[in-house]
Amino acid sequence: MKKSFILFLFCNISILSFAQINAITDSGEPVTLRLDGTWSYASKDTTPAKEIATNPTPFTKSNSNSFLLKSTKAKIGVWLDPKKWSFKKAMNNEAAEYELQLKDGDLYGMLITEQIEIPLEFLRKQALENAKSVAPDAMIIKEEYRTVNGLKVLLLQLNGTTEGIKFSYYGYYYSNENGTVQFVTYTASKLLSKYQKTSEDILNGLVLLD
Repeated sequence: MKKSFILFLFCNISILSFAQINAITDSGEPVTLRLDGTWSYASKDTTPAKEIATNPTPFTKSNSNSFLLKSTKAKIGVWLDPKKWSFKKAMNNEAAEYELQLKDGDLYGMLITEQIEIPLEFLRKQALENAKSVAPDAMIIKEEYRTVNGLKVLLLQLNGTTEGIKFSYYGYYYSNENGTVQFVTYTASKLLSKYQKTSEDILNGLVLLD
């Protein structure tokens, strides 16, 4: 029961949903429009953008990741270890294409694909803003650019608290002219150090398909 509740809670956090539009009112005020018809004034954050470092180490898929999970929406796939991971079409989060779960542990994942190109800098900003909408204390703990199987991705770790549960998202963001991919693992913050290598192993299975 506890595992099911945690999965439901994390999957319904809107941190990974980018189904909204930024616009300007007749009076010049920036606003955010959502698909449900609601809107809010956009954040007027004047803080200079932080320069994100690039990790010089190339990352590649693990030899144990023998199964290729293919997206039906974008030319992207994920090599995973079927002995460690189960997956299914997403049911708990309508924005996601696939949901994943570590078979022997409390680590979960989501693959979200969209058919539009979104700059990585915007993905970073939107991920943090959406996280703060459900967890006001949310913050980016770690960020860097990486080269993963030849792809330039943005690694983000976001920590926050919702419903009294401290959570951590750890994942890759990638975009090109064919679409955008958000491949993210998540768990309770106190468990991230335990599962970080496992997270890295599956995240590094992200590949571009011909």
